Amino acid sequence: MSLYSALYAGVSGLSAQSSAMATVADNITNVNTVGYKGTSAQFESLVNGGSMSSYSAGGVSATAKSLISKQGLLQASSSLTDIAIDGAGFFVVRSTADASGATAFTRSGSFTTDSSGYLRNTSGYYLMGWPLDTSGNYANNGAISSLEPIRPTALTGAAAPTTSIELRANLDSTSEAVTGYTAGDMSSKAVNPQFSRSVEIYDAQGTAHTLTFNFVKTGPNQWAAEITGDPADITAVNGQAIDPSGMIASTTVSFNADGSLNLGDPAQPLFDNLQLEYANGAAAMPISLDLGSNAGLDGLTQFGSTSALLSSTVDGGMLGTVASVKISDTGVVSAVFDDGTSRAIYQLPIATFQNPDGLTRIGGNAYIVSEDSGNFALNEPGTVGGGKISASMLEASNVDLASEFSNMILFQRAYSASSKIITTVDDMLQEVSNLKR
Repeated sequence: MSLYSALYAGVSGLSAQSSAMATVADNITNVNTVGYKGTSAQFESLVNGGSMSSYSAGGVSATAKSLISKQGLLQASSSLTDIAIDGAGFFVVRSTADASGATAFTRSGSFTTDSSGYLRNTSGYYLMGWPLDTSGNYANNGAISSLEPIRPTALTGAAAPTTSIELRANLDSTSEAVTGYTAGDMSSKAVNPQFSRSVEIYDAQGTAHTLTFNFVKTGPNQWAAEITGDPADITAVNGQAIDPSGMIASTTVSFNADGSLNLGDPAQPLFDNLQLEYANGAAAMPISLDLGSNAGLDGLTQFGSTSALLSSTVDGGMLGTVASVKISDTGVVSAVFDDGTSRAIYQLPIATFQNPDGLTRIGGNAYIVSEDSGNFALNEPGTVGGGKISASMLEASNVDLASEFSNMILFQRAYSASSKIITTVDDMLQEVSNLKR
């Protein structure tokens, strides 16, 4: 009987509008949840069909559709470890610090350092990243197994070898030229350097070693340079034992008429990289020397003023205590130490999906892979369709309150109308029952 199908249609309407109201309630209550992605109710008719003379009502059903791919507004944050994704993709997180935890994906980037030194968000998920070696390289094999929970405080008390030396110095153009100079004369004390400065470098164990840069003028716009060290401390350079006099490397330094550095055409570095070996057996990285650019004033110069060291920058040494953590716009996580130095330690990946709206929601504003979403791809931020990292930013909920309150009115009215169907059909069935009287 068609009246019964109308009754069932009214019941389905109540159920569908109730489900739709539940999505509105969830969206409104999470309007201030960082990285929350709203849900919309999609209605579809249930057609039972029937003949031309007798129609059977089917009713309606509601299906929740996740709006995961919809971007939320990025808002500034005062925390250095708050991050957001501008574009597609997700942060990779894990429920525990060890490998037993389940991997999930989230847009909630409100990460802070916990009591164990790990970066965790407000839902307790651990942020994952590729660990960087001392050269800043990492291995991306596309697998979750290559990622580690980010723990910057693990570097407290560690050491880093010196890999770079930068010098800015002026050599006095009025100095008298030394005749008959040959390489090694300064290290052997046969010729006294007209300008000399020492810098401290560090091996992988954090032990300090001294390198001395010596200069002597040999002609107009020409200087000789030697790098020396203690042969009892530094035993070899580039696989060769150093000279007993302590000379590690030597070269000729040329200047242009305007006092700028002349590295030739094509430009060649003054010194090759130094691969040093130490008497204590500690490991070392190749050390690059930056003494200025060709025709530039950013390194060695020759002007008519006293020879002097203007500045020097040497990396490496004991890292001390991690004071804070910062995350760059490229997704590089760096530990900042109490002496002001920093070291890049992790690279954040961005996980992308063919159908992010098909991900399965789990607790803590996170998602897991489903059959509808397809598998993930791990890549650097801003590549292969992935979004870029925005440091000191948070992604707000993508819920529009005006739309949600409008939907609430619509669903409420539709629910009321469905209840009217049931009461009206009940009255009609009552009339049918009264026919027997």
